Amino acid sequence: MNANMFNSEKKNENKNSEAQDKIESIKELGNTAVTTPNRGIQVLSIIGQIEGHVVLPPQTKATRYEHIIPQLIDMEQNDNVKGILIVLNTVGGDVEAGLAIAEMISSMSKPTVSIVTGGGHSIGVPLATSADFSFITPSATMIVHPVRMNGFIIGVAQTFEYFKKMQERINEFIVRTSNIKEEELEKFMLETNELLNDVGTILIGKQAVDCGLIDEVGGISEALNKLKELTEN
Repeated sequence: MNANMFNSEKKNENKNSEAQDKIESIKELGNTAVTTPNRGIQVLSIIGQIEGHVVLPPQTKATRYEHIIPQLIDMEQNDNVKGILIVLNTVGGDVEAGLAIAEMISSMSKPTVSIVTGGGHSIGVPLATSADFSFITPSATMIVHPVRMNGFIIGVAQTFEYFKKMQERINEFIVRTSNIKEEELEKFMLETNELLNDVGTILIGKQAVDCGLIDEVGGISEALNKLKELTEN
């Protein structure tokens, strides 16, 4: 085998390896930013359940916060990234992890736009409001409800105080990053006639806009146009 043939085969191996790495990154992270690092507008998808410190079952669609946070840091540091589109279709999940992601999105210097496409439930609410501007599709839903926990709970006063403080953190963030009044938010959370076997409120499309939780009803084209407008200013 001559040197030219060897070098050619080596280049092909490297290309195949790079392609495989990109496929694995998309498969693991659900994000195409790894394949197009220089694109001006990056898309961050938050799909399924937010996974925190406990690993979810393999059959559960999940977004891992240890994947999302490094991506946000990379986008913030990348001068080629001009704006970020956050696509949400989540049932909620780990409160600490979801709030951590929301705080990071809120603190970014790059323009951010979020769009709730199917659902933005539970901790998905602050994730939706964390962007500079938020959209919801006409048929998408958002469920606003108080913090709850499954499994073993110690029935002491400190446990209830812990829940109260966690709820205050979430409420404060939502009020700070949206146009909803705190009194109305608490009213939605304590509603008893909306959900079966649960406390809270379901908001569909325009209802989320009317109460000030989301900025506007719209789809992908509207969200992208708004992001381009923010990046040009």
